[in-house]
Amino acid sequence: MATLPIKKSSPSLFGGAMIIGGTVIGAGMFSLPVVMSGAWFYWSIATLIFTWFCMLHSGLMILEANLNYRIGSSFSTITKDLLGNGWNIINGITLAFVLYILTYAYISASGSIIQHAMREVSIDFSPGFAGFLFALVVAFIVWLSTKTVSRMTSIILGAKILTFFMTFGGLVYNVKPAVLFNTTEVNPTYWPYVLMTLPFCLASFGYHGNVPSLMKYYGKEPEKIKRCLFIGTSMALVLYLIWLIGTMGNISRPDFVEIIAKGGNIDVLVQSLSGGLNSSALGLLLTLFSNFAVASSFLGVTLGLFDYLADLLKFDDTKLGRFKTALVTFLPPMVGGMIYPNGFIHAIGFAGLAATVWAAIVPALLARASRKRFGSPMYRVWGGNVMIGLILLFGVLNAAAHILSNFNLLPVYS
Repeated sequence: MATLPIKKSSPSLFGGAMIIGGTVIGAGMFSLPVVMSGAWFYWSIATLIFTWFCMLHSGLMILEANLNYRIGSSFSTITKDLLGNGWNIINGITLAFVLYILTYAYISASGSIIQHAMREVSIDFSPGFAGFLFALVVAFIVWLSTKTVSRMTSIILGAKILTFFMTFGGLVYNVKPAVLFNTTEVNPTYWPYVLMTLPFCLASFGYHGNVPSLMKYYGKEPEKIKRCLFIGTSMALVLYLIWLIGTMGNISRPDFVEIIAKGGNIDVLVQSLSGGLNSSALGLLLTLFSNFAVASSFLGVTLGLFDYLADLLKFDDTKLGRFKTALVTFLPPMVGGMIYPNGFIHAIGFAGLAATVWAAIVPALLARASRKRFGSPMYRVWGGNVMIGLILLFGVLNAAAHILSNFNLLPVYS
């Protein structure tokens, strides 16, 4: 008797959504309440929703273009074929820059967090030295193997999820409406500080390099991949909104001035929250959560940079080859962390500027070029040329905001 062929089941929607959510949600979230303190709650919500909308659709534009190529084609391959080698080089340089600057940001963040944790047990470390030691540990893990990184990330991710629910429950429970809605300030102004928040919001929604990976995971199933992108980025949006409620509802707007004056690093924010809550248990949970958040982001970003540089420089996968890749990966940001240990906020801003290229401008150009060459046989992002124009405008606004801010041409909340 003939038997029917067994149909191989497609991977679950949950798995792909977790890939996107796990990529998006990281230590960059700690920069949001600090840089958004000037714009405060309502304007910050509007900016985050606008950024989420644009970043979701720019990812969908990469998907639209990617569907016209064989499964396994990288972001780089598609960019080179549709936009030419010039755009591909720009795309590659900005990608490497973002990975390097985020590696530095997490060294800076880990140094300040470790220093804060050690002070609780009367041990004093300089943040530069603490970040250097932590980076050495991460470099050793990455040098060992990708499997080791995966195992460590799984352990840290589990701990991060556990401390996340415990920490955020405590934060939201202690929210003070008068603080959250800023009812005590007389005639406050918010909107002048909105533009400068854009690059930080963009950096907090970066996942675009994962779109080709999802096509390898699911095959050419645009509807399923589209739902993964929507669910994963929506999870991040909801989490960020809860985070803003928890922080802005416990730290008053004027109190953020002192946090900004101290550099806005994670330890300063955690210390302010702990002091305002007057709860040693919640303060400990905040410290643990921030450590796990930084560690998981650090491992993910440095592994991506490690693999990118190994491929670019053609280093082999032997112990010596991996050692050379580790040196190139970690040495520059470690030196930067020793010289300038409190640059977390600045680094996230620069990451947002560079990410504008491959997370907004290039995806819009890819969609336009793809439609001209192939049409849209499998999937087309809605909105036509208006949507492409919106994503390009979003990219230009982000770049302009960061450049103007660096030249002190935007209002600064202080």
